[in-house]
Amino acid sequence: MSIEEKDLPFDEKIIINKWANKNLSVEDYKKLHERTISNIEEFWSGVAKELDWFSPWSKTLTADPQPPFYRWFVGGKLNASYLTLDRHVASWRKNKVAYIWEGEPVDGKGNPVEVRRLTYYDLYREVNKLAYVMKTKLGLKKGDTITIYMPMIPELPIVMLAAARLGVIFSVVFSGFSASALSDRINDAKARVVFTVDGFWRRGKQVRLKEIVDDALKTSPSVEKVVVYKRLGLGDTPMTAGRDHWWSDLMEGIPVNAYIPPEPVESEHPLYILYTSGTTGKPKGIVHDTGGYLTELHATMKWVFDIKDDDVYWCVADIGWVTGHSYIVFGPLLEGATIVMYEGAPDYPAPDRWWQIIERYGVTVYYTTPTAIRTFMRYGDEWVSKHDFSTIRLMHSVGEPINPEAWRWAWKWIGRGEVPFGSTWWMTETGGIMISHVPGWGLIPLKPGTNGWPIPGVEADVVDDEGKPVQGRRGYLIIKKPWPGMPLTIWGDPSRYVNVYFSKFPGAFYAGDWAIKDGDGYIWVLGRADEVIKVAGHRLGTYEIESALISHKSVAEAAVVGVPDQVKGEVPIAFVVLRSGNAPSDELRKELRAWVRQVVGPIAEPSNIIFVTKLPKTRSGKIMRRLVKQVVMNQPLGDATTLEDETSIDEAKRAYEELRKEIGGNM
Repeated sequence: MSIEEKDLPFDEKIIINKWANKNLSVEDYKKLHERTISNIEEFWSGVAKELDWFSPWSKTLTADPQPPFYRWFVGGKLNASYLTLDRHVASWRKNKVAYIWEGEPVDGKGNPVEVRRLTYYDLYREVNKLAYVMKTKLGLKKGDTITIYMPMIPELPIVMLAAARLGVIFSVVFSGFSASALSDRINDAKARVVFTVDGFWRRGKQVRLKEIVDDALKTSPSVEKVVVYKRLGLGDTPMTAGRDHWWSDLMEGIPVNAYIPPEPVESEHPLYILYTSGTTGKPKGIVHDTGGYLTELHATMKWVFDIKDDDVYWCVADIGWVTGHSYIVFGPLLEGATIVMYEGAPDYPAPDRWWQIIERYGVTVYYTTPTAIRTFMRYGDEWVSKHDFSTIRLMHSVGEPINPEAWRWAWKWIGRGEVPFGSTWWMTETGGIMISHVPGWGLIPLKPGTNGWPIPGVEADVVDDEGKPVQGRRGYLIIKKPWPGMPLTIWGDPSRYVNVYFSKFPGAFYAGDWAIKDGDGYIWVLGRADEVIKVAGHRLGTYEIESALISHKSVAEAAVVGVPDQVKGEVPIAFVVLRSGNAPSDELRKELRAWVRQVVGPIAEPSNIIFVTKLPKTRSGKIMRRLVKQVVMNQPLGDATTLEDETSIDEAKRAYEELRKEIGGNM
């Protein structure tokens, strides 16, 4: 049964329309939007000209060698480090604060022990010094690849900007990933150098990151050097002679005014690789270019966040994910914004840590997640009611669809029941926000919970299985025309790029999400239509979790599905077939959950593990995860004609219900 428009999580007729000073009617916006997509080359060329280019482009858009491998602003040259630093340092923003960074530790009164403020000039000097080290001491040059495995400290964007200055391609790996996951990503990128730290703080405990790097490098032969920043100053950090170097040692003797000219790179030169999970196979290395990507970020910082010079902007994401790349580093720095950056857990040492940060620094633009909102809701209103949110003028969420209760709670308490609060849609592959309310471009009436209209210059639609547009009922979300910021390819696997994103609906980019387009043209993204699980807004492939389980000596097969969770949006549940000689037990269940934490990372840990003797499969041997999920959700199986053994479904139902009873029905 399809989801109809009347079944949307919000009453779609609820329209909050309080910002008349910049308000457009839906019809006005539709007409303006149609003009932006009628000639995308002309429109995006005008946006790109607002950036400073070393050389102009000769062709706005080409297909190279053919669609869907597009290149934007071909012939143009620029540099991301120059655009985010040099041009600001040459202006009145030289001594403007770029980052306000707060470490996790607090004193006896709950006040932060560490706060750093880096101006654009501070950042510029640190980036130049590190670029000097990269070039002269590490031998890095344009086109080389490095891996960055660091926590949320200012040195992380410093490494990214120094690499961009030289044209070195970087790959940031989330600091919560395991040694095995890190090694896979290092090997795929063939990284020459890894940048990391001795350790960092998380919930009051020290996470020893360098030791994880050492484990990863046992199976990563491409790495020549490891640079370690002393975040904690641990005296017993293992260092391998000849390979490992302390950041501080490499910086010795580098003059404070060291200067490395920014490398003029082609618009299509890869800026970074970011790995995102897929439905099958290894994680995909999404490659983003320089010129198109920065153009998209420049546009969305202005249109979506309405960024102004007196704003204090806070995106709560981790830089290990694309949201951090785009909207903690490159996007806000392009616009010369003041950015808040926080190292630790959102509710440490108390549930109002984030509210203290907003109040302490006078945050004006707040970019959060539905998962975080649901977490704070559980703590009760008293933690938020005692704080001042009067500086907040604009809010957005990201990562997953936002449910009505979470939207209303955040709008009431953080937005004071009066500020615009949008739900942006985009993904690692799109580079930047694609569907959103756009207060800085012309705010249309705001429908709570909807993602809004596609941004100017982006043509998105919702279609059925045949690719025909549908309205008022569930369909597939597609993007019909190229856009700046789209991927160049999947690193080392161009055929996979075509198969994953452009084969289902030829000529259009398939996002892999269900969505509804309502009668006013607003798009409501409903979640993943493939076998990717979104835990707290982070995409995890079922393949990675299943592979981790199967790598355990006791496991023969595994099927992982995502189920709804009030806090995290989705959590993984695993059906596991044991190897001969192993018996199901609570101890083994705990061991397997811990094993997944170790192999992939804490966010991948299954909420529950159900032991079965066989999995639902097709006659060709493919696991039918759709049927497994329908068992868990107590939904009709639908078409099961390709199922090889119907008793596998009966066993899965029985095992699942037995575990539910055993743990009191709380799954």
